[in-house]
Amino acid sequence: MPGSLGGKTAVVTGGSKGIGYAVAEALAKADASVLITSRHEDEVRAAAERLDFCGSGTVAGIAADQREYADVQRMMAAATERLGGVDILINNAGVGKFAPIDQISVDDWRAVLETNLSGVFYCCREAIPLMRQRGGGWIINIGSLAGKNPFAGGAAYNASKFGLLGFSEAMMLDVRDQDIRVSCIMPGSVETHFGGNEPSAAGAWKIQPEDIAAIVMDLLAMNPRTLPSRIEVRPSRPRKG
Repeated sequence: MPGSLGGKTAVVTGGSKGIGYAVAEALAKADASVLITSRHEDEVRAAAERLDFCGSGTVAGIAADQREYADVQRMMAAATERLGGVDILINNAGVGKFAPIDQISVDDWRAVLETNLSGVFYCCREAIPLMRQRGGGWIINIGSLAGKNPFAGGAAYNASKFGLLGFSEAMMLDVRDQDIRVSCIMPGSVETHFGGNEPSAAGAWKIQPEDIAAIVMDLLAMNPRTLPSRIEVRPSRPRKG
């Protein structure tokens, strides 16, 4: 785990709950300044208020839909205005819509691909010049084991996560010589609100959001000469049947 991240700034998409909130909390506790985003104004405001007590850095929240490039531009402008720039970008926001290919709607297909892939591209495209201004940075994309393991009913989700993995690794090659590191964390089952689920004791066997946050913090503590570009994470004892 890293020591203090005082003086560092981070943007966390989908930061109002689940993995995003756990990562933002870990960053704030390490004294980083953090901007979290969510599509829902009330949720992002409440989460930012809770995070504001975690450390000595500045915490801000902004409602933004990363499917909209103008929203992403506004979000990154807010990070520059309120935090002074961007050192760390955690692309966590994502959606899942699951149905056989002839039954998934065009709107659901677009929502998944535009959130999970195009939205990440927009965020990275805007963040990279800001990282260059600060001498480098780290982009961590929250992918999924669905980015290498297709499953029935997962055509849209699989396509987005397969694409995210390829995007992440190509981007890593684009920016590694600029002292910008890129990693893609690929979890299996995580106990979150994803897909409309409610976390419960029955999901204790799953990866917990704080486990992913711990991996993020370990990455940030990595010696600059080393780059773990793809990290696969699974429950140790998955439920049988």
